[in-house]
Amino acid sequence: RALSPRPAVAVRCQEGQLAVTVRRDLFGTGRPVRAAELSLGTASCPPLPPNPAQAFVTFVAALHECGSALQVTPDSLIYRTTLFYKPTRSGNPLIVRATPAEVPIECHYPRRSNVSSSAVHPTWAPFLSTVVAEQRLQFSLRLMDDQWSGERLSNGFRLGDSLRFQADVTSEGHVPLRLFVDRCVATATPDRSSSPRYAFIDRGGCLVDSRAEDTGSAFVSPRPRPESLRFLVDAFKFAGDAGNLLYISCHLRVSPAGESPNSRNKACSFSKASGLWAPLEGTAAICSCCDTGSCPSAG
Repeated sequence: RALSPRPAVAVRCQEGQLAVTVRRDLFGTGRPVRAAELSLGTASCPPLPPNPAQAFVTFVAALHECGSALQVTPDSLIYRTTLFYKPTRSGNPLIVRATPAEVPIECHYPRRSNVSSSAVHPTWAPFLSTVVAEQRLQFSLRLMDDQWSGERLSNGFRLGDSLRFQADVTSEGHVPLRLFVDRCVATATPDRSSSPRYAFIDRGGCLVDSRAEDTGSAFVSPRPRPESLRFLVDAFKFAGDAGNLLYISCHLRVSPAGESPNSRNKACSFSKASGLWAPLEGTAAICSCCDTGSCPSAG
């Protein structure tokens, strides 16, 4: 059989969405598949309303929709999903005339360049702007590999795994700093005020998830350096949520490295062995407000 000059499945990776076009004669047998037998992703997203006069079925979905999975590599953001063909049963339950099929789909985006078609024009920076930039702080929060040696290449986890976070701050020409994580909130959508939400670090540096039973969540001691902070959080998901994505937002803050940790500037984990809150640095007294909720505002 001669191959069709057009592919059976074509994908267009756009700035915020992907478009998948599927030839009705998917297998080149002359027997068209039904649009209702096709779906996209684990969420089984349906195609656009089909036009019987067209020989193709089209799907359009945002990159994070339909149960897609995101992988972060040093150079790329990779969105993965699957096109499913699930044929309906024939009139005779004893025979099968078609078998299901799965077509993997990927969209790759560079992490360090402009995704849109708009040109990026250089601009002149006056000397005053350069001086101000020397005082600017650059915060980062990364998922790390099991050895803490580099950024984790995948952001997919299973329940029972540990998420390794590393927060950092960098600055040129600034006084030495010590970094703290005041609050981290997990949500099912990018809106950090949406519901459900779970604040696993709260009260100005209390890792409240370490208080839960059967968790190994904790700040990691010692720090790699004053301007860096590591912490472990056991993987979790929201009960009753069929989605497979969690969005995590954290508030990072610094104080002068020479200032002693206190009830405003702290990193506290709950020790199940002692039944007490333990600080990463400083005396135990700075963590006493983690249970009472009376920690002073970090300002």
